[in-house]
Amino acid sequence: MDNKKYIERIKNLREDHDYTQEYVSNYLGTSQTMYARYERGANELPIRHLLSLCKLYHVSSDYILGLSNKL
Repeated sequence: MDNKKYIERIKNLREDHDYTQEYVSNYLGTSQTMYARYERGANELPIRHLLSLCKLYHVSSDYILGLSNKL
């Protein structure tokens, strides 16, 4: 997995949907600080959060992980 692609994609998806880090962190049930750490690559995104982001943005996990460019 290309970590840089994964980090870019979760940040770009959030910004493309005009969501704040606070909104997404509340959706995931985590703190804004922890979500910011995911976007910086300081912490890895748990699978449960990956699945939730797929539902939130209506994209595949392969897209978020950088394994596919198909939404």
